[in-house]
Amino acid sequence: MTAETLDDSMQRRLAWRCRRGMLELDIVLQKFVAERFFSLTNEELAELDQLLDLPDNDFWALLSHPNRVGEKMALQSLLSKIRAQ
Repeated sequence: MTAETLDDSMQRRLAWRCRRGMLELDIVLQKFVAERFFSLTNEELAELDQLLDLPDNDFWALLSHPNRVGEKMALQSLLSKIRAQ
C-alpha cells in the first residue's frame, strides 16, 4: 500500500466520521466536507481527527461559542474554516 493510498483511506475515514448524530453539527460538517475537506493539510486532518473524538455537544460548543475555546486554541484555525461554511 502506498502512502498516497493510505492518505486517501484516512481522508475517507475522516469524512465518514464527520457524519454526526446532532443535526446542527451534521449539517455544518457535511457542508464543510463537500466544500473544503479535501483541501486540508495533513496537520489539519490530524486536528480534525482530534475534534471528531469529542462528543457532539462538546464539538458543537467549540463551533458555536468561539470565545470559549480555551485550551483548544491550537484548533482555532481549523474551527474557523469549519465555521465559514
